[in-house]
Amino acid sequence: MKSLFLLLFYLPLLWACMEEQAIVKEDPSPPLECAKTSSTPEEIFLSCQPVAEAGDYRAQFLLGLMYSIGKDVPQDYAKALAWYRRAAEQGFAEAQYNIGVMYNEGNGVPEDKAQALAWYRKAAEQGLPAAQFAVAYMYYNGLGTPQDYAESLKWTRLAAEQGHIDAQSSLGHDYRYGKTVPQDYYKAQMWYRRAAEQGDSWAQQALGSMYYNGEGVPQDYVFAHMWFNLSGTSADRDMVAEKMTPDQIAEAQRLAREWMEEHGKENR
Repeated sequence: MKSLFLLLFYLPLLWACMEEQAIVKEDPSPPLECAKTSSTPEEIFLSCQPVAEAGDYRAQFLLGLMYSIGKDVPQDYAKALAWYRRAAEQGFAEAQYNIGVMYNEGNGVPEDKAQALAWYRKAAEQGLPAAQFAVAYMYYNGLGTPQDYAESLKWTRLAAEQGHIDAQSSLGHDYRYGKTVPQDYYKAQMWYRRAAEQGDSWAQQALGSMYYNGEGVPQDYVFAHMWFNLSGTSADRDMVAEKMTPDQIAEAQRLAREWMEEHGKENR
């Protein structure tokens, strides 16, 4: 589970986060101007602090994020939590999620899985995919709650249907091995494929394995080689290559190149 949206340190992604959260909340307000009109983190902090004090939940979340990361301001989990709470009390789902992370990991507060689950659930019920998958994880492992595979499956599916990569890979794994659901190779490859198409190397490797073994799909060494190649698992790729003709290998390499050109992104 990724901690506290660390990637949001990069300002363009931070602004995108603000705009995405407005979609989650169906909030018509414009992007946070105090962040957009400032060129450095120090300027952002100084510009957004009075906006946060005035009650803007996006600015409150931003200050909480900066204090939690400790970049350009001293790291202070107590202040981070205080700002997150002010945003969370206004229903800001990502602030609720980050409070859940703090309680789950014991950052600035005593570790408390039940509190973590409660905050994750607040955000999950607003439709935040990361929070939905966090709730699923807690139920699956019995953290802060009795273990409940049915609840875990429900929240995993909600996150996966919104495109959450880890949730999609998790569903693929569950269907492939009969975890929490009856074994179903067809559904396994379907969910692995959704994550693989988003660049998830673990799902790409799993999908390659399913093509290699003919699980849920016709056995196809060309596609197995392609997905192994994309996943970066050279040992698996070389293993299947031993069973292929030179023309088949060339075709698999062509498909992998075309996939990379079409998607234009590196794997995660």
